[in-house]
Amino acid sequence: MQISLKKEGNVSVLGVNGRMDANSAPEFEKKMSELMAENNLFFVVNFQELEYISSAGLRGVLASAKRAKAKQGDIYVCGLHGTVDEVFKLTGFNSIFKVFEKEEDAVKQFKA
Repeated sequence: MQISLKKEGNVSVLGVNGRMDANSAPEFEKKMSELMAENNLFFVVNFQELEYISSAGLRGVLASAKRAKAKQGDIYVCGLHGTVDEVFKLTGFNSIFKVFEKEEDAVKQFKA
């Protein structure tokens, strides 16, 4: 798994590429914790390039969202497709997170 980061004002946009599973989910959580420690609280996680997400990956995203919300922040997701989209729907994660098709729409929502 690879994670890219760019800033859009006060919004941190993370692009997740590859597979998020038991081996790589801790890397995602670590990156999110580091960003939150630097007072980054608003996140858009773009899963457009994510090929696979396991239950460990889902837990990592959920744990990060709980930490962000505890600090009055939030995580929005975008770019869900294929099996990743199916997993989000089957697990109900699409109702836990604000989901956007496009990254720019998610970023705009934070700025509104």
